[in-house]
Amino acid sequence: MTEGGARAPSPTPHINDNMETATILLRRWRETDSEALYKYASDPEVGPRAGWPAHRSVEESLEIIRSVFTNDSTWAIVLRETGEAIGCIGYYTHATSNIDIGTHDCEVGYWLGRPYWNRGICTEALRLMVDYCVDVMHFDNIYADHFTGNPASGRVMEKCGFVDTGRLNTCSQLLGGDSQMVRVYRYSPEEQQAGGNMVSKHTNS
Repeated sequence: MTEGGARAPSPTPHINDNMETATILLRRWRETDSEALYKYASDPEVGPRAGWPAHRSVEESLEIIRSVFTNDSTWAIVLRETGEAIGCIGYYTHATSNIDIGTHDCEVGYWLGRPYWNRGICTEALRLMVDYCVDVMHFDNIYADHFTGNPASGRVMEKCGFVDTGRLNTCSQLLGGDSQMVRVYRYSPEEQQAGGNMVSKHTNS
């Protein structure tokens, strides 16, 4: 569901790709990010909402960077104003997703440090990730999910063009995933393009 330490996404051939807006930079994790990671990932309000346990030490956060975040499909969300890593975003392929998706689909996951909630940063990061998954990786569909008790995450998905599939799953790989359901969303590049074309035709008619 979300990036935090439970699963290492499958590698892809694009390890040096950075993405940015005026507010944030998506870049690869560095070992020097361990203190910032612990600062936000140790918050008990963050990890469990995303399906992973709160980090217990800077050393654990460093190990997570080395063993889970160091791959070609995980990025640190960096606040450009400070240069600090304040969250994480990435994608899982068919082989590593915790939900049933197609062979040429992916699942995206993300989390953000609590001081930065409700500031539009997750939405910016997810839009960058969607563009990457469509324009660079050429996935057919992009999926995302959230615990039903965390509807704010669903609102971020909807702002980025994801549609509620109506599916509710259990995800035993996640902390709390055996007892809490996740709601599954889907982003279809083909449907988004078709919708955009319809708007364009209507405007020009």
